[in-house]
Amino acid sequence: MIPHQEMELRAAHTRIHNFEEVPIGYSDEQARLEALRCLHCSKPHCIEACPVGIDIPGFLRLIEQGNPGGAAKKIRETNFLPAVCGRVCPQDKQCQAVCVVGRSNTPVGIGNLERYAADFERIHALIEIPAIQEPTGKRVAIIGSGPAGLSAAYALTIQGHEVVVFEASHRAGGVLVYGIPRFRLPIKVIDEDIRFLTKLGIRFVYNMVIGKILTLEDLLHKEGFNAVLIGTGAGLPRMLDVSGSNANGVYSANEYLTRIYLMEANRFPNYSTPVSAGKKVAVIGAGNTAMDVLRTAKRLGAEPTCYYRRSHQEAPARSEELKHAEQEEMNWRWLSNPVEFMTDEDNFVKQIKCERMTLSEPDETGRQKPIPTGEFFVEDCDTVVMALGCSVNPIIPSTDAEIRTNKWGVILVDNNTCETSKKGVFAAGDAITGGSTVIQAMGQAKKAAAGVHEYLIGKVNSPVPSTSD
Repeated sequence: MIPHQEMELRAAHTRIHNFEEVPIGYSDEQARLEALRCLHCSKPHCIEACPVGIDIPGFLRLIEQGNPGGAAKKIRETNFLPAVCGRVCPQDKQCQAVCVVGRSNTPVGIGNLERYAADFERIHALIEIPAIQEPTGKRVAIIGSGPAGLSAAYALTIQGHEVVVFEASHRAGGVLVYGIPRFRLPIKVIDEDIRFLTKLGIRFVYNMVIGKILTLEDLLHKEGFNAVLIGTGAGLPRMLDVSGSNANGVYSANEYLTRIYLMEANRFPNYSTPVSAGKKVAVIGAGNTAMDVLRTAKRLGAEPTCYYRRSHQEAPARSEELKHAEQEEMNWRWLSNPVEFMTDEDNFVKQIKCERMTLSEPDETGRQKPIPTGEFFVEDCDTVVMALGCSVNPIIPSTDAEIRTNKWGVILVDNNTCETSKKGVFAAGDAITGGSTVIQAMGQAKKAAAGVHEYLIGKVNSPVPSTSD
């Protein structure tokens, strides 16, 4: 059996001083050898496990044959963001988790190979404009330019519809820009995808908050759009409700990362948005976003510590992200639940108080619950960042009574078409899940785009949202 080809990484002691991408990438020979590890199963479960249904054995075979450009073209049959997905998708929990090779060995590095093919395509300028159907005369407004919005824009454009994307920020990309660090996803990768979409004829309107500047009614009845797709994501941060959570120096992960990656706060005062870089940064949570915050804080010169109420084994972060953070020598406080943030006389955070936890016996799902022990400890910190997930952006539902949501603010849609309770308005991505992955949002967007297309050509009736309350 050919051994798994490890992708070379920048050395931890040097990469913590810059924002360069950490994985360097496969060589041509490494990629070929890794692709050769695929057994080309008669029933490839990896395709089923991919939210957008990439023909994984098909593109791996092309890499085996020395045709990475063809492999990228094969991926683009179902996924137009391969360079992004190859870098940030949780392959270890999706396609690679069901890889047959993984039963007795390391699974095939599908994500690394997707990245390799996509980078080869970009570097050699092989990206092709797809065939676009004859213009339908229908106009679609897409709200939000994150993974869901971009995917839907692409799918609807090639069906012949005119698409305009409305973005609240000053640039496109959504969470790909403001929420994922450059050392994981270089900005050039995102910008290339945005340029590709503009070449298709998609128009982007920036600094436009739909629900405030324009409403859904405006889009449908004044601006001349025949349908609207909501892809506003989950950008409402969740915070701990404990004493001191409103102190100076306490951030949500959204605000912290947005200030740095969208507003260039790490280059203050050359850019006008500041951020408290801190010397001792406490990061609450152990998911992918928490790893991003920890690693970002390290690059800003801080000493970051991760506080998580469960153990290392239960950390929800991708195995690769957790491994990279460990290589960069963060501090870890497993089984630690913050109960108070103590402040100085000016209300700046100065210490974190935590209760030590223990884990229960596994329940019927196999999950162990954290149980308080009554033991506490206090540590110094001057910045706190809460990486506890986000809820759905509430602006549009709060400004249009026809948009039904459940008790968590998640927009309700028809399970088959993704149409909301407002006729002609559809939704996809985190807006209808309350938070998921980039690739899952893209898969939903393809489904929603199909629903929009059917609606525009007159093949669907009025919606009846069937997502459970």
